[in-house]
Amino acid sequence: MTAIIDGTLGVTFPAGGVGNPASAVVGLTDTQTLTNKSIVATQLTGTIAVARLPAGAVLQVVNANTATQVLTSSTTYIDTGLTATITPTSATSKILVLVSQNGISKSNANSDNSVDLRLLRGATNLLSPNFAGCMSQTSGATLNVTAASSCYLDSPATTSATTYKTQFSSRNNTASVGVQFADASTSTITLLEIAA
Repeated sequence: MTAIIDGTLGVTFPAGGVGNPASAVVGLTDTQTLTNKSIVATQLTGTIAVARLPAGAVLQVVNANTATQVLTSSTTYIDTGLTATITPTSATSKILVLVSQNGISKSNANSDNSVDLRLLRGATNLLSPNFAGCMSQTSGATLNVTAASSCYLDSPATTSATTYKTQFSSRNNTASVGVQFADASTSTITLLEIAA
């Protein structure tokens, strides 16, 4: 067996091949496991395969926000403009969806009103008819300014681009999202891919 000794590189043993058995280093085999775990961080290069990460590890994070005002007086759900898209790295991954939605509702003198919110993955309704108690207002011609939040763990079972969004409707009067009093207010959605 030939050994190459260099003052800079140290000792280099040739790979197995003709004239060099696979286990050229006496007492060691090709499947020998390193026992010295004192590796300097700067010596580590490359990436760790997703399959090697433990369950519960966060694989990626996507965040989006909007401060655009959207109004409706209808009981039919419409988009709030709050949306985010994530492409899971594995079909077994979970997607943790965190939403904070700001808005107002206006009641009339004779009835209560509320902003009903829902969370969707594509066209699939995940939280129906609303989440976090929605945004409500008791009777009286006044405005109620509030925020609703939600945390939902989804299993999309895909590696295709997947879009999450919120929708809202009003029960009895005008409802609006993306506002706080007379000013725009930012609503946010965060998607975390979690290893299964």
